[in-house]
Amino acid sequence: MLEITRLSKRFGQRQALSELSLALQPGEIYGLLGPNGAGKTTALNLLCGLLKPDSGEILVQGKPVSQATKLLVGVMPQQNLLYQSLTCEENLSFLARIYGLGKKDISQQVRNCLAAVNLADRAGSVVGDLSGGMQRRLSLAAAIIHRPKLVVLDEPSTGLDIEARYEVWELIRSLKQQGVTVLLTTHLLDEVERLCDRIGIIKQGQLLAEGTLETLRQRIPVEEVVVIQTEDEPAAIARAQSHGFTPRRYGRDLAFWVPELLELPELLNRFSGLTMESISRHPIGLEHIYLEVTQNQSDR
Repeated sequence: MLEITRLSKRFGQRQALSELSLALQPGEIYGLLGPNGAGKTTALNLLCGLLKPDSGEILVQGKPVSQATKLLVGVMPQQNLLYQSLTCEENLSFLARIYGLGKKDISQQVRNCLAAVNLADRAGSVVGDLSGGMQRRLSLAAAIIHRPKLVVLDEPSTGLDIEARYEVWELIRSLKQQGVTVLLTTHLLDEVERLCDRIGIIKQGQLLAEGTLETLRQRIPVEEVVVIQTEDEPAAIARAQSHGFTPRRYGRDLAFWVPELLELPELLNRFSGLTMESISRHPIGLEHIYLEVTQNQSDR
C-alpha cells in the first residue's frame, strides 16, 4: 500500500531523513516511533506532498506522491484542524466538497462517518462545544470522509483521558477491519503495543529497528527485567554482574536484564546482604526495546 524507498531530506545543515525505507501492507496498522526531531513529521509531510524529498521515492498504491494520490490518503493531524464555529456536519460537508464528492454522495457519507466515530447524535453540535475526545473523533471522521485507502494518524490520542483514548483506539481498530492501512505516530508506547501489527523505530532520520513486537523483543535476549531501589547501587551492580545480570538505566531506575526466570525467593537470595527499598519484576516491553534502540545502551 505504501512504499518508501531511500528517502532523504535536508534542511540547511540538518539531515532530517537519511535514506529511510519502509513498506506498509494493505490493512496493516504500522507504528512509527522516535524521539522528538527523529524525522517523523518530515516523513509525514513528504508523504502528504507538503514537502519534496531531496532523493528517494514514495509510492502510494504504486503511484508517486501527486495530486492523484491525495485522494488515497487521509490525515488526522496532531492538532485538530476543525472550524470551531461550524457544526460537525458542516465541517465534514465542507471537506467532502473539497475532495470532490458529489452532492448526492456527501449527505450520506457525512452520516456514515459521523456514525463510524459515534457522533451521529452530534451532527448539529458546534465543534467548539464538544469535548476534547469528541473533537479527536471528529478529526478522524474528517480524515476518512473521502474513503481513503491509507490513513495517517499523528498522535491520535495524546492529551485525552483514558476513556476517550479507548474510544479512539476502537475506531482505529475498526479502520483495520475495513481493510484501511494505518500509519500511526505516537509517543504513547502502550498505544503501539495494543494497536500495531508492526513497529518502526527511527532516530536522526534513520530506521534503526523494525518488526512485530515479538520480533523486536528478540533484541533483548533475556527473560525479564528486574528493577531495584537501593542506596548502595555500586554493590548491587557488582552483585548482579557476578550472577550474569546485565545492568541498565531506565530513567532513574536501576534495572537488570535477567537471563532466566527466577522465583522471587531465589531472586532475593541473589541480592542477599544488600539493603534494598524495593525489587520488582517486569516482562520485556516496548519501553525497554525503544530505549535500547534509541539510546544505544549496548554501546556504553
